Amino acid sequence: QVFVSESGGGLVETGGSLRLACKAGGKVVSIGDVAWYRQAPGKQRDSIARMSSGGDVTYEDSAMGRFTISKDSTKNTIYLDMSNLNPEDTGRYYCNAKIVPLGWGEVSSDVWGQGVQVTVSS
Repeated sequence: QVFVSESGGGLVETGGSLRLACKAGGKVVSIGDVAWYRQAPGKQRDSIARMSSGGDVTYEDSAMGRFTISKDSTKNTIYLDMSNLNPEDTGRYYCNAKIVPLGWGEVSSDVWGQGVQVTVSS
């Protein structure tokens, strides 16, 4: 199996910054499209940042200019750099990735992490 695991969450003050990491594990051959989602308490899970396999990046409106999605292919890790955080950014953040496992050729598996909590205090 292949999987992803998020880290880097926690409690931060308004205006602060955090860097979330999404580490892919298992028999990973390659990673394609990746995305970060956020689920606020009592709300649905929404996409906030996406990066295509070709490197094209899109952001949800509230994240534009404040969040940056990136990847380090040598470490099989996807990052979400967040700055100028505010309480509305509070929620559980999930990593989603298309991962090609060993033995699957070029077929990818849609993989979700368990999420990591981000809480922004005022």
